[in-house]
Amino acid sequence: MPPSLQTVVRRMNLRPLAGTTRPGVLDAAVRWVAVSELADPTPYLEGGELLLTTGMRMEGDLTGDLRGYVARLVRRGVAGLGFGVGVSHEEVPAALVEAAESAGLPLLEVPRETPFIAVGKAVSELLAAEQYEEISRAFAAQGRLTRAALRPEGMHAVIDRLAREVGGWAALLEETGEVRHATRGANTGAVAAELSRRLGRSADSAAPGGSPQAGSGGRMPSSLALSAPGEHIVVQPLGGGARPRGFFAVGAPHAFTPVTHTVVNAAGSLLTLAMEQGRAQLAAERRLRTAVLELLLEGEGERARTVLGAVGGRVPEAPLVVLAAGAEALDAFETRGFAALLGSVAVALVAEGAAEEVALSAEASVGVSQPVVPSAEAPVGRGRPGDDTATGLRTGLDQAERALEVARTRSGARPGRGAAGPGRGGVEPAGGGAGRVVRFGELAGQGLFALLDPVAAQAFSAAVLAPLTTYGSRADLVESLRAYLDSNGHWDAAAQRLGVHRHTLRYRMRRAAELLGRDLDDPGTRAELWLALEAARRAATPASPPGSSR
Repeated sequence: MPPSLQTVVRRMNLRPLAGTTRPGVLDAAVRWVAVSELADPTPYLEGGELLLTTGMRMEGDLTGDLRGYVARLVRRGVAGLGFGVGVSHEEVPAALVEAAESAGLPLLEVPRETPFIAVGKAVSELLAAEQYEEISRAFAAQGRLTRAALRPEGMHAVIDRLAREVGGWAALLEETGEVRHATRGANTGAVAAELSRRLGRSADSAAPGGSPQAGSGGRMPSSLALSAPGEHIVVQPLGGGARPRGFFAVGAPHAFTPVTHTVVNAAGSLLTLAMEQGRAQLAAERRLRTAVLELLLEGEGERARTVLGAVGGRVPEAPLVVLAAGAEALDAFETRGFAALLGSVAVALVAEGAAEEVALSAEASVGVSQPVVPSAEAPVGRGRPGDDTATGLRTGLDQAERALEVARTRSGARPGRGAAGPGRGGVEPAGGGAGRVVRFGELAGQGLFALLDPVAAQAFSAAVLAPLTTYGSRADLVESLRAYLDSNGHWDAAAQRLGVHRHTLRYRMRRAAELLGRDLDDPGTRAELWLALEAARRAATPASPPGSSR
């Protein structure tokens, strides 16, 4: 901070004459030195100056004028008034001393041998020294913050160090406003409430894992200052892009100085750098695990084990199950075992006994495969190209993806095939529903249609049966064909079911075969037609609500 009036008095050997008896009056900061002989110099002052004058206009009985002169200086907030003797006055006018004492304005006598410019130089040097000291303190604090960033605790260590540097508290928050790390006494509630207001959303209505988006509350500024009785808070966003990837907040019982703001900005840069580096490292680790999973699926188990072992990882061992979910579940999967991203599908390989717990931790729709048990009791990572382990994993992944499609459908989400790499199925993330865990084994008891995509099955049905549904005859060829197939091709049973003569049914089936261009005696044709008819029946029947008994 600027030098005190007491420091200037001692350094320049000035003599206090009046207005210095009040406690702390000489502790006032001197922000600059001004020289003026005007009767009213206040229009040219900002406050905090040490005003110097020789009193050239203070002649005769000016008691009233001097009181007004002093009053104007006090209102302007000058730090003190220095009167140079030996020029126009051999001593300071008594009326000025009386006015200064009455108003509480520090009045100092400047000796004849002390040039005004010397006082100005001294204050300027003191200001420069103070600024240099502030810069030195800021650099020292930045060094301590940098060393903290290099510690194993990383961002948490920076937050702890920052709290000590500002003499208050500090907190690190996720982009959702959730507290990631905070020092003792942190007022994170006020910070979270203000962030929610600024970002135009309620903290209670934020979706799990969601990100704050600018809404009606406006765009998040580059820095946010909050003030309350006895507390000052600064909040800054983290991240190099337009959308914040997190926040950090600093609070103290006193107002922040320019040095403190410099230290806070330095901490923000270190935290942003650490966050971006952490994201880059996480992305690299995820790419490596994806490559390992692809090696396992291709039967290159030994190579997969070597690659993962080089970074301290371990390939899971059999027996295990495969879990598949949307990409949003990858974070949860990664905390429970080996997980990787295949296109838009998060895949986890976990022990059979832990499958349910891991699946529920994702808080999303999850498909679970049948247990993958290779013929040889050996670690999955030791498989050879083309062995049972790779085949089992590929089958398990396919089962998990099919179960995931059913889980998405039951949760009210839209199932579909995403770009999950060559030959791999995917499920596009979709909103709606709280998520559901579906095991592939559950689907086996629900018939063949539980394994089919309902939309694709309906499209197949419409295409196959189109020649019959568009036929202009009054005879219902579709129902006749259904009765024929349901009766396993027995004419009498099918005709009795329809209430027609068997010769009529034979005619209808010949006509249906002509329209379809198919041989109804061929087993493959019968299977395809049965699938088409069953898909049409299911499409015409209202679906059971999710969670109903099966």
